[in-house]
Amino acid sequence: MSSEHIVISAIVPARNEELNIVAAVRSLAAQPEIGEIIVVNDDSADGTAALLASLGTEVARLRVIEARELPAGWVGKCHAAWLGAAQARGDWLLFTDADVIHLAGSAALALADAERTGAAVVSYSPDQELKTWGERALIPFIFTRLARRFSYQTVSDPRKPAAAANGQYLIIRRDAYDAVGGHAAVRGQVLEDVALAQLLKKSGWRLQFARGTGIARTRMYRSFAEMWDGWTKNLYPLLGGSVRAVIWELWLAVPWLPLLLLCAGVFNRRLGLFGIMLFILWHARYGQQLRRYRYPLSSILYFVPAALLYAVVVCRSAAAHRSGAIRWRGRVYRACV
Repeated sequence: MSSEHIVISAIVPARNEELNIVAAVRSLAAQPEIGEIIVVNDDSADGTAALLASLGTEVARLRVIEARELPAGWVGKCHAAWLGAAQARGDWLLFTDADVIHLAGSAALALADAERTGAAVVSYSPDQELKTWGERALIPFIFTRLARRFSYQTVSDPRKPAAAANGQYLIIRRDAYDAVGGHAAVRGQVLEDVALAQLLKKSGWRLQFARGTGIARTRMYRSFAEMWDGWTKNLYPLLGGSVRAVIWELWLAVPWLPLLLLCAGVFNRRLGLFGIMLFILWHARYGQQLRRYRYPLSSILYFVPAALLYAVVVCRSAAAHRSGAIRWRGRVYRACV
């Protein structure tokens, strides 16, 4: 084993990622601070393994670990991340997804943010590639909603208990990771990034959470069905994991009153006009949120279908979690409620 000092070990869980893995590894290899890239092939059934074998001749820093049978009680991504961390030799562990492209200088910026803030954990929300109407409608809407619950400023404030992270870009100092037990401590969590961030902050480690503009970009889902399943897996725990939290979120997120007034406008013109005015105000507020969090302003055109789709997927997520089983990428996980 090489005695070369490694600053950052990048760890990439990969399950059926033949469409993404090559670009992701190459973007990591372009970061001089990353001394090794560990891809954990999580029992892929597509061409992921063959592509990684080919990349091995191109990227000297690449190591591939094969994760075969998933142990009982583990979520696949947690297990893959844990296997990668066990083999990593860096002072910092960068956990990232196989569909994330790392932009030039991003690793250096992450280390600089950690030094500037004194954080043991730095996480970014990458720029989102939005190619279909479903992505343009739902993803900005969801992220603006989540930004209300997990504001970057509040999460990064060591005096406040709020904690969150985005597993698409999560870099952790090795000693902090080991001190809390790493991914083994959150092995059964489908929302492992938030669970790990909560554990770290509760243990006294400082977090730095920020928008990832200029850091990384990703296309999270390549089909509407995959997007639907992904948010079904994530939304219920993100919103607090209770029926009360879901009801409150639906009340706040969906423009019920404007919709009701528009329907009433069939019988009363004044009520209809008032409903239109309220819709304009809701659109204006959403436009402000899009600008604040740097999403395309054009997504304002999808506000109404986005709100209604969001309501449906929130309900579907709650039903799935409360049924006790979550399906994701060919596996069924026990929901933690």
